[in-house]
Amino acid sequence: MAQHWLDVTRYADSSGFANDYERGNAWRYRDYVVRAFNSDKPYDRFIREQIAGDEIDAENPEMLIAIGLLRMGPWEFTGMEVAKVARQRFLDDVTNCVGETFLAHSLQCARCHDHKFDPVPTHDYYSIQAVFATTQLAERSAAFLPEAQTGGFDEEKHLRARQAELLAVLRALDEKLLANAEAWFAEKKLDAAQWNAAVAQVWKNGGKESRKGFQDHFSAGCNLLMKQGVPEDQFPPKLVGFTPAEFGAERVARKGLERLKWEMDRYQPYALSVYSGLTPHLTTVANPLRMPQNPMKDGELEETCILNGGAPFASGTKVKPGVLSVLGSVQKTPIPETVDGRRKAFADWVASAENPLTTRAIVNRVWMWHFGQPLAGNPNNFGSTGKMPTHPELLDWLATEFVENGWSFKELHRLIMTSATYRRSATHPDLEALREKDSLGTSYAVFQPRRLSAEELRDAMLAATGELNRKLGGIPNRPEINLEAALQPRQIMGTFASAWIPNPKPEQRHRRSLYALKLRGLTDPQLEVFNAPAPDFSCERREASTVTPQVFALFNSQATHSRALALAHRAVEESKTDEQAITRVFALVFSRSPTDSELQQCLTHWRDILPLVQEAPAAVQPPLKVRRDAVEENTGEKFSFDEELHAYAEFVPDLQSADVDARTRALADVCLVLLNSNEFAYVY
Repeated sequence: MAQHWLDVTRYADSSGFANDYERGNAWRYRDYVVRAFNSDKPYDRFIREQIAGDEIDAENPEMLIAIGLLRMGPWEFTGMEVAKVARQRFLDDVTNCVGETFLAHSLQCARCHDHKFDPVPTHDYYSIQAVFATTQLAERSAAFLPEAQTGGFDEEKHLRARQAELLAVLRALDEKLLANAEAWFAEKKLDAAQWNAAVAQVWKNGGKESRKGFQDHFSAGCNLLMKQGVPEDQFPPKLVGFTPAEFGAERVARKGLERLKWEMDRYQPYALSVYSGLTPHLTTVANPLRMPQNPMKDGELEETCILNGGAPFASGTKVKPGVLSVLGSVQKTPIPETVDGRRKAFADWVASAENPLTTRAIVNRVWMWHFGQPLAGNPNNFGSTGKMPTHPELLDWLATEFVENGWSFKELHRLIMTSATYRRSATHPDLEALREKDSLGTSYAVFQPRRLSAEELRDAMLAATGELNRKLGGIPNRPEINLEAALQPRQIMGTFASAWIPNPKPEQRHRRSLYALKLRGLTDPQLEVFNAPAPDFSCERREASTVTPQVFALFNSQATHSRALALAHRAVEESKTDEQAITRVFALVFSRSPTDSELQQCLTHWRDILPLVQEAPAAVQPPLKVRRDAVEENTGEKFSFDEELHAYAEFVPDLQSADVDARTRALADVCLVLLNSNEFAYVY
């Protein structure tokens, strides 16, 4: 259920766009969602906490984590864009996110003009946006909860090793710059006395602890002379005398240290969150944002206006915070114009039992999560352009029952899953009559088989082999993915992103797919080919396409072969005869015993394969570094450097073919076939 919700809210562990820096503490929102579903948190409370948790109880870390929902969209703000544009992008995103997630309505259609098909005027869009006009971004201090999983924090040492490596590069380059400065003065035949005095003063003061994170003597000397009013042509220019390789090394190290600040936030008690206050004056966001001590001291109190054509600088009529006018009668709590309290009042309107969109939107989603198809065809769009409900009375009844049962998800699941509709067979005694009367498959006369999602496929394999780590919560894990994809050069923040390095220990790598690190700029190819959605847009419904690359991914990938070998090893260890081993594999994969025909076919294939696998292939050694080639933007010259893959130094591989006998290797080929069967990949 948590994965379904995270699909809708666009959960990711990075921010996307060109500066796809990691959101080190986004995982705490993911764990909040897991806890909410496991504890059967009432949905109306679930809504209020995610829209206005900080305004409900700012002292409760759980509330500060819950409002991470408002931060889930892709976002960046660099010095190359206008602050007002970046700010408006966030406001548009959060307005539409709340509309799609809770009201099943894409509000962005009314951003530029009155909605052409639904009763949503532009005024309503900006009234709702005004609710968030005082909402500001911050990674807020939030103590780890007693139930929070903080294991695995020791992996920070790999980031520290990378940090030390980059700092060493910058220190060496600083020394090189000081030497180059001497050469520059000699070449220009200028008096270096003032420069030498400035550098000596810097050394005496212990250097300058700059944003780079080390004592930058050269830059500190330049800054000191500038403060003294020395003309810029009287001291060395920035990065004087650098070669193309040194230009590149400086950028890689400086940007790498900047990126590490985001990644190291993962192990600190901060929440990806928001607060209510004045809009601060920012020129760029290159470090995690922190909560200001006084949110009302510095900044601008935004006044929301209708933006003509949706353009940030085309201000029109001013609007006050409000709700959808067509449902204004539902509003019991007036939305204040004060800085604080707007989102709380708005959340009360969204979470009202009388709000017909809220209740129907969620029961429609839950129905779809069970049956693979919703009652109303577009779970994110209940407007006139969405598909009409196939069973409108059922949708109304489920919404009513949901509220009367205390907004309980578990009661709703129980109601649906104990129904005759859900318990129907996937076959029908009269297929001709079924095709004639229900050609579109909307009658629920049979249960429509559903293919496992990408994450379910991976987790089901790990469960069958006994490798699945069922631990709840915690920092993201990094499973093994296709090595070519893992090591591909990926540009972010003006330099190279870190390579994808799997967790060193199998028990860390083999956690549920829900907990895998989710980067917007790098997806696991095996999950992607099985329709795992990209997190840039809200996924109302996962598709289940059938395409040729899925065959190659499931039958030829290293991940599937590793699972097949682990499954064979488990079956051999738990059995005494070949027949028992095959029977055990069927029990683990299909939860049934093989038929006599299946048993004989598997035994025959096992024995036929055995002579072909007498010699085990050599184990593949993980790379300890990867070569990066780039063009330096200051000079246009090529340069190269090695990225050290520190975590691979402690890598413990999964079970290898060389670790087992030929009999087990041959059985793995049988297991591979069974893991590729429809019976394993589909829910009937």
